[in-house]
Amino acid sequence: MTPAPTAPRVVIAAGGTGGHIYPGLALAEAISGMEPEAHVSFVGTTRGLEGDIIPRAGYELDLVDMVPFVGGNRLVLPAALLRAGLQSRALLRRRDAQVAIGMGGYASAPLILGARLARLPSLIHESGAVPGKANLVAARMTRAVATAFPGAVTAFPPGRTVRVTGMPLAAEFASFDRDRLRADARRSLGLPDDAFVLFVMGGSQGATRLSTAAVELGGRWRDRDDIHILLKLGARAGTEIDEQVAAVGADKVVHRVAYLDRMDTAYAAADAALCRAGAGTVAELAVTGLPAVLVPYPFATGDHQRENAGELVAAGGAVVVADADATADTIGPVIEDLVADPARREAMARGARSVGRPDAAERLADWVLELAGTR
Repeated sequence: MTPAPTAPRVVIAAGGTGGHIYPGLALAEAISGMEPEAHVSFVGTTRGLEGDIIPRAGYELDLVDMVPFVGGNRLVLPAALLRAGLQSRALLRRRDAQVAIGMGGYASAPLILGARLARLPSLIHESGAVPGKANLVAARMTRAVATAFPGAVTAFPPGRTVRVTGMPLAAEFASFDRDRLRADARRSLGLPDDAFVLFVMGGSQGATRLSTAAVELGGRWRDRDDIHILLKLGARAGTEIDEQVAAVGADKVVHRVAYLDRMDTAYAAADAALCRAGAGTVAELAVTGLPAVLVPYPFATGDHQRENAGELVAAGGAVVVADADATADTIGPVIEDLVADPARREAMARGARSVGRPDAAERLADWVLELAGTR
């Protein structure tokens, strides 16, 4: 008789920024949903946000001693990668792991090297349309590569199994239902029931320019009651924006929030978005079918945010405005056209949803469990 498979033990490297950490947590949640007895732990470094976010989410976190893949570290990278790879091999053995997953970033490559040294199956997930340096290095040490965007597939070496799984998102996005959420979302955010709402994601990762654009737009629309702005500022927001909003007479138009417990609430309340084109944001826009004006961060490595926007723009779900043109004079007419044309808004929503992958976390989790030998 064939013995029943043991509960899978999975180690995920997800560190640095939220762009790696939150997809890793979404993957962990999906794995636990498929295999309730699974044991999932994480690997990171002392440099990123993982030391706070991952333990708060209820997962164990091991640390390795690794440096970022940036030019200034070029000479020390080989030695650092080997050292952290050996540390990863030891922790994989200690965890009795069956599979190792790298979500990108400099914490990821050492775990994949450690898995190779331990002769364990491994997989990397690339969240961007332009692969990062760490994942390009890690791809030399594993044969399984998952991507969020189709455009990233050809960047990886031949001989790999590359699957477009999409970007793992929190469970509330996988089951997103605007009609069900909208009334409560608007009420909780203090937004009128019948106005057009533009959701502006400002405040962090180079998005302060979008906060400035939101203030300008508020001034442009201060005498209108049919357009309102929901402006997400970030947890470190100061009083400057409040002063700027008051100076242009837009207090009734621009609704400011420093933090949102549930991002799906904002997506449900909104009719359109103005935001950067980070990989996670683009994936959320597609899944929720929210028309968008995307302003790619101009200093992103390899202009990768513009590439991230490509699939959504090609599907008709978004338009791109250059950072230098992100002013009320440019963006205002675009939004005003959407306000006046519900049919175009619906067409953009359909286009966005056509490239959404709400089951991305489950698809990736299924592959992980397949590699672990429990599928």
